[in-house]
Amino acid sequence: MGTPPISVRCPTCGADLNVVLAPAPPTQWFPCPHCRHPVPVVVPRDLPPLYSWEVLPGLYPELPAPRRPKIRMRKVAQVVLALITALSIVLGGVLIALGTEALGPASYSVSGTVTEQSFPRTVPAAGAKVVLTDDQGRTRTTVVGSDGAFSFAQVPPGGISINITQPSYAPVTVETFASPVYATTTTGLSVHLVPGNNSNGTTQSLSPFPDLETFVASIGTAVALLGIVALLAAWGAVVTARSNRPAVGVVGGAGSLLAPVAFYFLSLSGAFPLLVVGSTLLAALGAFVLTVRSLEILQVGPEAREN
Repeated sequence: MGTPPISVRCPTCGADLNVVLAPAPPTQWFPCPHCRHPVPVVVPRDLPPLYSWEVLPGLYPELPAPRRPKIRMRKVAQVVLALITALSIVLGGVLIALGTEALGPASYSVSGTVTEQSFPRTVPAAGAKVVLTDDQGRTRTTVVGSDGAFSFAQVPPGGISINITQPSYAPVTVETFASPVYATTTTGLSVHLVPGNNSNGTTQSLSPFPDLETFVASIGTAVALLGIVALLAAWGAVVTARSNRPAVGVVGGAGSLLAPVAFYFLSLSGAFPLLVVGSTLLAALGAFVLTVRSLEILQVGPEAREN
């Protein structure tokens, strides 16, 4: 006749499990079929009655039944991963719409004033030559008026380069950018010329994007990154729903942490402040999942399958 099974209760979730003890070792561990936490069982050495509370009933108070946690972190991680997926798709769709709009037709006015240093005071740089180069490589030239003002009309979107020269003065180049969805300063430009020559010319860059192609390429890169984040998070949510694998949640959460960093290096954070809010929320959700699932790995191991 074989060894009869012993019924024990999991101290973590309260589930009952029947185990068959081996003669050795004295303490044996059995995984709970519900929560997968190991349950220790000690091999009895004495004949029944085994314990003092069986000999003297009522000597010890009954232990309270274990309470299951009200919040299952696995379910929370699954919901957060689904939120990361949805938010990544929304941000990617917004960027696609902005990139499409940026390629639309538009025209801009470029104007400003030029002054020169004429000791002991500053005076309008009348007669200074201003050359504008648009995003398509076409150039236009004008001369600064007696009031120091210059202007150009019907400038196409994209990168705009303005070069100001005046005999006996160092040249100045101003690089700016204009598009239907993002534009830096194109009107009210103020340029000051100092004595010098071509060797000590200066360049003032008002935009991180030199041309429209670079701007749209940065948007495309951000959309691709958000697509990767969405795929990782969706994969993590599906796998977490089917079986409890904390390592998958760690990967899904870690991917979204890269979004704000990538947007910063792509110079899109300054162009679209709303994107900063969205990417920050994305990173916060990812950090939550990463922390929760990493702690679970440290407690119970990298994988815990549920039957």
